[in-house]
Amino acid sequence: MPCVATLGAFHQAIAEFAVADPGLVIDPAALAAARRSLDSSGLLLLGETHGVRENPLLIRALMQALGLTSLALEWPEDLAPVIDAFLSSGALADCWWLWGGDGRITAGHLAVLAERAAAGPLDLILFDGVTGADWSWSQRDAAMARRILAASARGARTLAVAGNAHTVTSRIELGVPMGARLAQQRPGVREIRIRYGGGRFYNCEPRQFARRASPQQPIRLYQDDGELVLDLPLANEAVVPQRPQTWPD
Repeated sequence: MPCVATLGAFHQAIAEFAVADPGLVIDPAALAAARRSLDSSGLLLLGETHGVRENPLLIRALMQALGLTSLALEWPEDLAPVIDAFLSSGALADCWWLWGGDGRITAGHLAVLAERAAAGPLDLILFDGVTGADWSWSQRDAAMARRILAASARGARTLAVAGNAHTVTSRIELGVPMGARLAQQRPGVREIRIRYGGGRFYNCEPRQFARRASPQQPIRLYQDDGELVLDLPLANEAVVPQRPQTWPD
């Protein structure tokens, strides 16, 4: 059941999602580098491919390993009141912004957010927003960086999660990504990139990763040539809310 189109089905998928330790192994050097990023900049970036079931479990594992209670997600900022109400009451209201289907929002994310909120304080930042029709890719990323900086004081320690093109800390072919904007304002910020070894994901439709690793390899965070890499050997499709979209009035 990779996608659901009703609120009832989405509620059921959230309830059925097992929040558990994914077995992430963190090399000491990588853990030290992640802590330095948080100490020096207040931020640590995580670049994902949307629509993978394991993504929210990896987010949870990193938050636990690093003692974090602040999380920033590439979700529409207009969704914040709906998520806040869900975390306080357990009831998820219907909202146009839930149903985009690109895999940023999944049943697992809602289950993990509820578990984290129940475990203690959770400071949640949603940093995507409406863009102008004439905005470039770089302008959208600059706006996302501004929202993170405005919501995350320098004394905070925040894990910021976005699609992996947005978390790069230098200019790329698409333009200037969010990560590069953040690095200008918060020197020392580091990116962890999830490297998927194979399997499936859901981004508006079922998709598949090319096989690059054995499924028996460990889920591991380590440094590779100075970069922080999180290997997920086998990805599974997330349950993603999706409906045919028309722009809201």
